[in-house]
Amino acid sequence: MKIQMVDLKGQYAKIKKEVDAGIQDCIDNTAFINGPAVKEFQQDFEKYLDVKHVIPCANGTDALQIAMMALDLKPGDEVICPAFTYVATAEVMGLLGLKPIMVDVNEDTFDIEFRGLDKYLTPNTKAIVPVHLYGQSADMEKILEFAEKHNLFVIEDNAQAIGSDYTFSDGTVKKTGTIGHIGCTSFFPSKNLGCYGDGGAIMTNDDDLALKIRMIANHGQEKKYYHKVVGCNSRLDTIQAAVLKVKLKYLDEYSEARNQMASYYDENLAGISEIQVPKRAENSTHVFHQYTLRVKNGKRDKLQQYLAEKNIPSMIYYPLPLYKQEAFKQYVSEGFGLPVTEKLCEEVISLPIHTEFDQKSLDLITAEIKSFFNV
Repeated sequence: MKIQMVDLKGQYAKIKKEVDAGIQDCIDNTAFINGPAVKEFQQDFEKYLDVKHVIPCANGTDALQIAMMALDLKPGDEVICPAFTYVATAEVMGLLGLKPIMVDVNEDTFDIEFRGLDKYLTPNTKAIVPVHLYGQSADMEKILEFAEKHNLFVIEDNAQAIGSDYTFSDGTVKKTGTIGHIGCTSFFPSKNLGCYGDGGAIMTNDDDLALKIRMIANHGQEKKYYHKVVGCNSRLDTIQAAVLKVKLKYLDEYSEARNQMASYYDENLAGISEIQVPKRAENSTHVFHQYTLRVKNGKRDKLQQYLAEKNIPSMIYYPLPLYKQEAFKQYVSEGFGLPVTEKLCEEVISLPIHTEFDQKSLDLITAEIKSFFNV
């Protein structure tokens, strides 16, 4: 069997009857927009996350954009975000005329580095966007303290960490995406909770914000044909909600399967001096959206090429800091650089990880990596 980064077909085979029944029900009802499954999934997801409001939308990028619109961020306002992340985190800032202030990340956990953030503050700084990268939470307690001290909004980019738990120093446990003022997520098919197309959601415990988010996502209207604000059109299709409603029941099971794979990788690769296995944050569980190694001594690209020759896929998330992307060079001065981000862009490589892996494939992947390093 061909090794894949994500085995959506194998996952579907196990829940086929439930998914097919949900999709067929949508077709039979012909309620393709805002049908019953959307409300049902919303309620199920609110219960799972223990959050007051989930507002489904069309995709994760829309979720981020709508969140910033709901907070009344204006052109010229500055928003702090990590430079080591997917483009969507900062892309929406550019679309809204905001200025992304790109900062470095922690070299062990890959999440936004809260230490030293003060030097990026200006009178125009209005928000911070921690990204829960690869499947575990940023240090939200420190970020919330920083945000409260400087009167900043906190928007969580939780596209990669749905299901992860963050534990505060007083023992309080919260799901990522429910900790800041607003949380945003994506249901892209390869995500831990993915649909069979595009989809996303916005989470908040603030009643007023929830009302505004719903209006913005629905053409700025609270009552049909009466538009209070300029909004957009961002809906989760009923068929996608039906798929998500089924898959949500298995999300914790999927996370456990990913953790089992990650533990196997850890145990079998830990003895290789030229790689570093992922570090688990002390105050967060990890749902391993990605299993990401750091490869030292400039050997990352050669390892990827070697694995490809052995028909083993891998991915580099991400090969270039945001500030070196052509679209974002305008936001930084010439010569701007962040040492940890640039180092990670040269060293990270993600191995296959998903819910349907077999032992034979795991043995093959780890054996070939050991062979490459002559272990």
